[in-house]
Amino acid sequence: MTPPDKPISDSSKGMILIVDDAMDMRVFISALFKTSGYRTETCRDGSAGLAKAREINPDLIVLDVMMPGTGGALMYKSLKTDFRLQRIPVIMLSAVGQRSFQHYLKMLNIKLAEPLPDPEAYLEKPPDARHLLDTAVRLMALRKR
Repeated sequence: MTPPDKPISDSSKGMILIVDDAMDMRVFISALFKTSGYRTETCRDGSAGLAKAREINPDLIVLDVMMPGTGGALMYKSLKTDFRLQRIPVIMLSAVGQRSFQHYLKMLNIKLAEPLPDPEAYLEKPPDARHLLDTAVRLMALRKR
């Protein structure tokens, strides 16, 4: 049993950064991971998400594609081209279909010297809670190897 003065998050399984402009989605995903023993941080756009990723170096990022301002696609590009952040697994979670995102990535890669990799996982909204959690657990386990 955890002593009352010790935060429960000290025994966390890892840190997950959730970047989504929809507050209900941030709350849902954060609650899902917190009740499963993870610590979470949330941001509502890509520029704040990228700054937070640099600050906390999370074990996993759940990232929405379509957001105002610096959206998820641009944040993804920044993550995968930043030497310190490029190994963090990313779950793209969006109402945008996976094929559309892959097409965008393909067009973006034409302009880049080094092509961006596909995200480690891509889930469409609304996510199935069990599938999202299982995907996150699998990706974080792979990263630790």
